[in-house]
Amino acid sequence: MFDVLTIAALVDELRKTLLRGRVQKVVQTAPLAIALEFYAGQRWGLVIDVNPQEPCSYLAHTVPAGDPEQVTPFLLLLRKYVRGARLVQVEQVPLERIIRLRFATVLVEEQRGRIERLPVETELVIELMGRHSNAILVATDGRILDALKRVTPEMSAARPVLPGRPYQPPPPQLKRDPRRLSTDAVDSLLLEGRPDQELTTALVQQLAGFSPQMAREAVYRAFGTTAVTVSEARDAPSGPERLATAIASVIEPLVTGQFAPTVYWSNGVPVAFSAIPLHYAQGLQAEAFPSISMAIERFLAERPQGEEIAGDRYAQRRRRVLAAIERERARVEARLHALEQERARAAEAERWRRMGEAILAALGELVPGQRELVVDDLRIPLDPDRTPVENAQAYFERYRKAKAAAEQVPVLIEETRLELEYLRQLEALAQVADTTETLETLRQEIGLTEGNRNTGERTKRGSQRKLRVWRTLRGDRIVVGRNARENDWITFSLARPEDAWLHARGLAGAHVIVQWAGAEDPDVLERAAALAAWYSEGRTGTRVSVDVTQRRHVRRIPGAAPGLVRYRNERTLAVRPRPPEDLGLLEG
Repeated sequence: MFDVLTIAALVDELRKTLLRGRVQKVVQTAPLAIALEFYAGQRWGLVIDVNPQEPCSYLAHTVPAGDPEQVTPFLLLLRKYVRGARLVQVEQVPLERIIRLRFATVLVEEQRGRIERLPVETELVIELMGRHSNAILVATDGRILDALKRVTPEMSAARPVLPGRPYQPPPPQLKRDPRRLSTDAVDSLLLEGRPDQELTTALVQQLAGFSPQMAREAVYRAFGTTAVTVSEARDAPSGPERLATAIASVIEPLVTGQFAPTVYWSNGVPVAFSAIPLHYAQGLQAEAFPSISMAIERFLAERPQGEEIAGDRYAQRRRRVLAAIERERARVEARLHALEQERARAAEAERWRRMGEAILAALGELVPGQRELVVDDLRIPLDPDRTPVENAQAYFERYRKAKAAAEQVPVLIEETRLELEYLRQLEALAQVADTTETLETLRQEIGLTEGNRNTGERTKRGSQRKLRVWRTLRGDRIVVGRNARENDWITFSLARPEDAWLHARGLAGAHVIVQWAGAEDPDVLERAAALAAWYSEGRTGTRVSVDVTQRRHVRRIPGAAPGLVRYRNERTLAVRPRPPEDLGLLEG
């Protein structure tokens, strides 16, 4: 929900409300949360929370109380550079969930026995990017002064965030710019996509800054439903043109600044908020607000608190498991980044071979100390301290190393991506875990990314555990996996070839199997699909696509961690996620 549209609406609100305002107070409300009190005609509180499970920022009429035990170096720096400062600039990084606040102040310091007044500007960079969220204070020379969440090289080799290091923005998204998307470009996007892929997934993967919520809205505006595949969009009458128009309408507020903040309710519970109207949520009650901050504050205040209550041990255990998964994912992402850089270097192999051959072909033309050779489209740097033959041999050596890497790197990249997919599965399962035992098992499974993937041991442990099972009145048995090993076990050890197998399409979550007591029953299948959606990343959505196939068509991915599979001959059901107690099922 904190997508680029929400950020744009918030930035627009901050400009209109806080620009030229002065910061009167800075408090830290939690280990990963701060609040700034502004005076700009009246008192305002800017809340900034970078908790990886639910990062947020909004403007409140009152400042939350600070926690006196939360006195960190970052807080002290904010009090030095930001308290008393004026807000002189508010910007959103284009198509990113990043807000940049520039502050100007005057520091009074003693210099060589004299009191000096030094004008100083700093920038507070608020990155609301899921598990990578952070708030970073940056000096005018680009150095990081400190961050709410320090990131060491061990946590992220690609982008450490530590005092004294230069601030590096997140790597640019190598995706299409949705603001400049013609019908031809949409047609190209559809041609490049996998035909059976959900169109919403393809848009998130292909368009910069496009969130799942924005993608669902664009698809619904184009086709009247969110359950559309790439091939269906491509084959629909004027499909690419309709989709291009819908995408343009979704992102139009980025240009016009015309937002319509809304909170959506289901049975008296807020389930989503948005900076634009969501046509696909037409079955929900909509409540409009004059500002995005009011919508966010209302959503956060009215949602079920449950495990967020301070001191809830179960919630604390869940957070520890999620934090461990996040650390492991950062390590694997750093390895993937290094491998992709290696692959990029390997792509230069043929060019280096051509350079070496061009040098040998031009031996008679080269003179001692020459620094460059230009042949056709090649501009070849030369080492003046080497002979022409030595320069050629150096390029041939680079070519041989790159070719060797090209043979190994793609396999390693695929293995690393499978590890990331496995960690994504663990994260989703931790989010929907409903017992302490499940969380403990997930915590133990994090060690599997180090290569401990013995299927026999998984099967033995899985068969000894009490399963999560529901039954229908007819006697059909529905089994839902609680962790990756149990997903693997119920699919490949418990399920029979003819049993139905279900999984939320394109989302991490539980495997679900249905063991029939008679002929296949569409109503039971619908309820099993609602369970698969409930125990997945799509739990908070209004409609989730769930794939159904027979167990005989499901296969493990060779060498992958447990629970990662490929399947075929599936059909897809679009269902509303529902908990088991709403489905008329019997436990056990």
